[in-house]
Amino acid sequence: MNAINPATGERVETYEIETADDVDNALKAANEAYEEWRIRPLRERERLLTEVAEELRENDRTYAEQITREMGKPISGALAEIEKCAWVCEHYAEHASAYLTPEGHPSPPGVDARTVYEPFGPLLAVMPWNYPFWQVFRFAVPALTAGNVVLLKHASSVPGCAMAIEDAFRQAGLPEGTFRTLLIDADLVDGILGDDRVRGVTLTGSGPAGRAVAATAGEQLKPSVLELGGSDPFVVLEDADVEAAAEVGTQARMQNAGQSCIAAKRFVVHTDVHDEFVNRFVAEVESLTVGDPMDAETDVGPLASEAFLTELHEQVERSLEAGAHAVTGGEPLDREGAYYPPTILTDVPEGCPVDAEETFGPVAAVYEVADEYEAIEKANDTRFGLGASIWTADRKRGRRLAHDLEAGCVSVNQLVKSDPRVPFGGIKESGYGRELAADGITEFVNRKTVWVE
Repeated sequence: MNAINPATGERVETYEIETADDVDNALKAANEAYEEWRIRPLRERERLLTEVAEELRENDRTYAEQITREMGKPISGALAEIEKCAWVCEHYAEHASAYLTPEGHPSPPGVDARTVYEPFGPLLAVMPWNYPFWQVFRFAVPALTAGNVVLLKHASSVPGCAMAIEDAFRQAGLPEGTFRTLLIDADLVDGILGDDRVRGVTLTGSGPAGRAVAATAGEQLKPSVLELGGSDPFVVLEDADVEAAAEVGTQARMQNAGQSCIAAKRFVVHTDVHDEFVNRFVAEVESLTVGDPMDAETDVGPLASEAFLTELHEQVERSLEAGAHAVTGGEPLDREGAYYPPTILTDVPEGCPVDAEETFGPVAAVYEVADEYEAIEKANDTRFGLGASIWTADRKRGRRLAHDLEAGCVSVNQLVKSDPRVPFGGIKESGYGRELAADGITEFVNRKTVWVE
């Protein structure tokens, strides 16, 4: 399993792929660890989370550089990702007890009826490369705090990150086997999920991968949570603060080189402010620094691989052939590495790739609409339903229109982002289930009713 630096094309390191026997031993160890971990007092599990947060912060540069070397995220973004992982640890260390407090129910005199929350057991996490620490931590931290143990099948392009995450939990004092990375090929996932020792699965990734995991989980009657792709709309109405919308919209589309499920991808703009927004948007995008991801001044690094660059450019080329217009960008940069320039397309025809498909890179599609009704119609014209952002000076109007947007998360006058304090997840082909907040910690627990007379 080779880790390749997308900024240079050079091999970072090679890792040995684990065998089916290795997996069997890992499952055995996970079950043994679970029997001890599940009975640890919740307060002790919470305390260990604070140790994880300290470990991350004390070694943030080391972990961030691992991210940057393997998938090309600018070092500033990688450091921010590590800090966010520390935050989610601290959030559950502080709030897990409240989230898992038994809930009482109406009952006859002399009867105590309540719901208690108990862990499931070993859980499988199948995770992507684009936020190689955060995607893992936002699932693993609440799962571990609830008393489960975690087996991680990470993306094959970030094996060093996968091993570093396991080491971070170990360094913080979590017992051996509580969190285990599996460096395996994808063809072993079905067998792991079919094993009786695994009690549930979560996947963040592509639609085809999600369908495959969901099908196996369904056959095994095991719970699953899926966070899949997105083609999030960014709606700018006629009364919006256009300057702020263009500035935040640039961040929403271009951070992490546009490689984010919840990135704003389709910009739906009222005709009264369309030209002003496009001009400001172009100016903001062209001010970004594209370069070496290890440089603190870099805003946009390379895509995670040459293959992703090729796929993205094919989507852009086919959209231009269909009639779209590139107002900036649109051609791979003539330099070493998988660099694609921040790109904005206007006059985007219905059904072309940047309209109908998810674009996983720094490419924005802009649409002009006549009124809020057309804006909502265009925003919802997608098979995805992860996030949506709407911009208006009238907060009451924004709240009303938020109910009309078909998405799991809607932000008014802000970009869509995951936050430990609120549930996160999508609808339609963006998946199901929720991560973070109370919902995230109770997805993989037994909500047991206990009736005592």
